[in-house]
Amino acid sequence: MASELRQRRRVQFSETDAAGIVHFANYFRYFEDAEHALWREAGLSIHPEPSPIGWPRVSASCEYHRALKFEQEFEIAVEIREISRRTITYSGTITRDGERVATATWKIACVTKLPDGTMRSTDIPGEIADRLKPSGDAHRTSPLAPPTL
Repeated sequence: MASELRQRRRVQFSETDAAGIVHFANYFRYFEDAEHALWREAGLSIHPEPSPIGWPRVSASCEYHRALKFEQEFEIAVEIREISRRTITYSGTITRDGERVATATWKIACVTKLPDGTMRSTDIPGEIADRLKPSGDAHRTSPLAPPTL
């Protein structure tokens, strides 16, 4: 079971703006990459093929406390805060050298994919909820993540 994950990364040049600072949208990518790593640690994939369900974001927010720059290493921590019948709520923190860089929260919903391309909210399958539910285990850590292409 996995409900929290810590991951180290390094800022890639392609993630920065003209001033050499990480573009704000990339923080959401960092959090999402760590979220998917958390699912892998639990023996799951957020997007297995074929799958009758999907996991769209229904809300997301991020507060920026400090800038990250090219080549800097940082740590992302993602934690499942709540699993309800149909949604999973996460919180995330990005730190560098022990200082908070960004904090975020986001929620995903479990949906059934309908033949016409629309989606309908559905209950989270029991096996997924069981594997992701907080277990009181120590934090899981993954090595420095490779750059996103």
